[in-house]
Amino acid sequence: MESRLLDILVCPLCKSPLRHDKRQKELICRADRLAFPIRDGVPVMLESEARELGPAEPMADTRQGSGATAEKAPTGATPGADTGTGAPASPDDGAGTPQ
Repeated sequence: MESRLLDILVCPLCKSPLRHDKRQKELICRADRLAFPIRDGVPVMLESEARELGPAEPMADTRQGSGATAEKAPTGATPGADTGTGAPASPDDGAGTPQ
């Protein structure tokens, strides 16, 4: 499979980068946990042809193309903000219930 092609291919569903599993002849989308087959050197980028990766199944380590990508923080996140509670980010202004 040509490396220039691997550099531009992304998951057709979520547009995430794909990882090339040379041993299984598949392109792996980690975000969707899907493996797209490569048949006769041609990637088959159809959701109906992809197989779902099992929970214990390892995902390919080899990054497609020449460079590795780092995991990025979600966009719009404020550093130091508590994002796990679901509570509003703005503080109470004291205009709540009168005493």
